[in-house]
Amino acid sequence: MRSSRPFPIYRLFLETTETSRVSSLLQIQQRAIMLLKLNRTVNALLPVPLRPWCRVANIRQGVMVLETASASWQIRLRYEQYQLLSVLRAQILPSLSSIDIRINPGLAITPELNAQKLVEKPRYLSANSAISIRHVAARSEGKLKNTLELLAKLAG
Repeated sequence: MRSSRPFPIYRLFLETTETSRVSSLLQIQQRAIMLLKLNRTVNALLPVPLRPWCRVANIRQGVMVLETASASWQIRLRYEQYQLLSVLRAQILPSLSSIDIRINPGLAITPELNAQKLVEKPRYLSANSAISIRHVAARSEGKLKNTLELLAKLAG
């Protein structure tokens, strides 16, 4: 029967003792840390203009996958590809066989631009529009008349 007591979350990241194998969450955590360190190293090796537009997406079976923001940055990165490959083989990853460069348009999105776009501009109602709305309200009845009069009062 299963125990209904709470399970401490830190135990998800510990090695399991019964089978002496590493838990899946611990493997994911270690892989993420490895990719972050590799990303820092690759950024240090890249020319300064390329750094914000490139990141390490994955590494598997000796192939490192780099993502760039657009095709133009991909072309610039291809010029640096062989030098980057040789330096990474010599310093960090001797088993690295190739570098695959892919385009990820999501890298081109910057949080500052999104914040500026999300700011709503205040809406204004002109005096001429307010006069027209009042004329329509004068010919209307009931709830519509009250709503139109409230709208006309918003004119600046």
